[in-house]
Amino acid sequence: MAKPSHPHDSARLHVSGMARYADDSAEPAGMLHLAFGQSSEAHARLAAMNLDAVRAAPGVVAVFTAADIPGANDVSPGAGDDRLLADGEVLHVGQAVFLVAATSQTAARRAARLGRIDYEPLPALLTIEAAQAAGSLIEPTQRMARGDADAELAAAPLSLTGEFDIGGQDHFYLEGQVAVATPGEDGQMHILSSTQHPSEVQHLVAHMLQRSSADVTVEVRRMGGAFGGKETQAALFAAAAALVAHRTGRPAKFRGDRDDDMAMTGKRHAFRIGYDVGFDAEGHVLALKLRLASRCGATVDLSPAINDRAMFHADNCYYLPAIEIVSERLKTNTVSDTAFRGFGGPQGMIAIERIIDDVAAHLGLDPLDVRTANLYGPGRDITPYDMTIADNVAPQIIARLRADARYDERSEEIAAFNAASPIIKKGIALTPVKFGISFTTTHLNQAGALVLVYADGSIQINHGGTEMGQGLYIKVAQVVADVFAVPIDQVRITATRTDKVPNTSATAASSGADLNGMAAYNAAMTIRARLTDFAARTFGCLTDEVHFTPDGVVAGRESLSFGQLCRKAHIGRISLASTGYYATPDIAYDRAAHKGRPFYYFAYGAAVSEVAIDLLTGEHKVLAVDILHDVGKSLNPLIDLGQIEGGFLQGQGWLTTEELVFDDKGRLLTHSPATYKIPTASDRPLRMTISLWNGENVQPTINRSKAVGEPPFMLAISVFSALTRAVASVAPHKRALPALSAPATPERILWALRDHRAP
Repeated sequence: MAKPSHPHDSARLHVSGMARYADDSAEPAGMLHLAFGQSSEAHARLAAMNLDAVRAAPGVVAVFTAADIPGANDVSPGAGDDRLLADGEVLHVGQAVFLVAATSQTAARRAARLGRIDYEPLPALLTIEAAQAAGSLIEPTQRMARGDADAELAAAPLSLTGEFDIGGQDHFYLEGQVAVATPGEDGQMHILSSTQHPSEVQHLVAHMLQRSSADVTVEVRRMGGAFGGKETQAALFAAAAALVAHRTGRPAKFRGDRDDDMAMTGKRHAFRIGYDVGFDAEGHVLALKLRLASRCGATVDLSPAINDRAMFHADNCYYLPAIEIVSERLKTNTVSDTAFRGFGGPQGMIAIERIIDDVAAHLGLDPLDVRTANLYGPGRDITPYDMTIADNVAPQIIARLRADARYDERSEEIAAFNAASPIIKKGIALTPVKFGISFTTTHLNQAGALVLVYADGSIQINHGGTEMGQGLYIKVAQVVADVFAVPIDQVRITATRTDKVPNTSATAASSGADLNGMAAYNAAMTIRARLTDFAARTFGCLTDEVHFTPDGVVAGRESLSFGQLCRKAHIGRISLASTGYYATPDIAYDRAAHKGRPFYYFAYGAAVSEVAIDLLTGEHKVLAVDILHDVGKSLNPLIDLGQIEGGFLQGQGWLTTEELVFDDKGRLLTHSPATYKIPTASDRPLRMTISLWNGENVQPTINRSKAVGEPPFMLAISVFSALTRAVASVAPHKRALPALSAPATPERILWALRDHRAP
């Protein structure tokens, strides 16, 4: 049975406006506010810099350049190529060149615009095509393969070649990048940061200040959204605040303006996808040569792992007997792209779904029949990276959703509608999801927790996971409450702090509950074992006669409340505090060979989307969505349902409305809500039905649950497939897929309609 659906721990605070974020902390006297002077060039040498007008501007207290950094001028996650402040050259428009500290944010931003920088322009590569032509890569091209794709492609009865583009996406978190640094005694530094990776911020700031990690404490209570955009990118703003606090001795806050935030921070990677696919008359894919080229930006950031995950998910739910995946990671003079919900998986997954749609169109078959013909199954269960699929429930999920959502009946109804409708055309698609859960960088799959039980029976928990609205804190609190069989309101959740749990991984890869839930469970179980032994000694019974129940603790013939037992244990000198630790077992991956078991398990799901397009304007509407998703044995069904709905809508935005536009100088033109369109309430499908698959994880995760943060995002690929079918309906005699790239904006839909109608 699933666990109870307790409300989000901050739900009341959210709706009442009482939830405190980093920017809500009280500002002490002398607080400084910060802004960056940004590069106006995509690639150039810094010939000279005159900051006199900046220093003389009203309210300015100090101005800093790279020369003022005492230690490492580095805010990168590992490659050492992301500068806090540019030194010698700039690599993209918006790069931080100098830092202004002033008495107000407005004063800092106004002053930052007064800097005079002389540039010596250098050649700038702004697009995938330009970087390919120049051979500009962040690392060597990677290849993953199984079987002889060339030979099988040549022998296949039928074959197709195709290419399409997938755009990037801005994170557009509600709370922007923000950090508050407060200097302490003896060189110590406390930082409030809106970050998914407190330990990384801690280590980078320590290196930048030439201090030990123990001198820097990073604290995160909650974030107003992150989606991967605060996994590495938060370090820039935290380090800037720490530098100012260190140099001035005054507290410093950096709250990025939305326009600056969008111009300076990385996005989801844009991809160009090309393929050659061989198949038979029934739609079985026999061979596939897949080319994935991504725009990574000016520095490495997390692009190697992100592009690896695109390769991992290029199979989705399908067995591909002979496959070659070639991945180009292109270095461009644009802001470095970074982690985003799905971490490259969506780009790889939409590639194979597009290929399936292309095969179906060529054969005149329903795409769902081609999908089911290619699913993993017995004897067809080895991935391109040689991992055996042992938990496959995709066929059952698809079959149930196909029936429950009346896919076949609705397909016939839509065909009849389209035949009679000259202006509005509809489309429908069912697409599945298989998403691997674990960090593909193996050592990141670990977590720690600290559980404190007080003598009155109240409990405090702390762990390395961060809360960005996804409900991680309440899930972990439920785990600890269940161990002691106490009400959830007896458990106090505290902010994530690097001085309580050290050396933590980012809250990412959908593994927050898996890792931190198990670490907290292990800590709580250590304390419970101590209490059990104490109760057995005290009341003269066996340890297996001690039971923790909602009505209290039973020890043999004795019964007392949990608080009473804790008081007795404290008097009896029993420790009621414990750390807990968890490392994901049974995972290993050889990146050089691209072989191994990078994932502990897979999360599955499927979605049916029905859409309508207007042939005159290219506008579309998502009419109905039916989702069946696998979260294992849910820790909190309502939280999981909310994550599924939110993830789907964010994926829908990526594929339909969220268009990043750069000019020919590398400047982002869509840098505000006025020019960048995320989904709104009116974009939500008129009917949306979400159900949880009734199953449990085959792996011994916490409560046999499964991750839910990222997998639902890719359910929205069904929207893009449905839009493609709607466009195809204008020329039903054609056995070809419309040339539609993402995002499917009205303009792109009109272009695809024009091309598909052409003889």
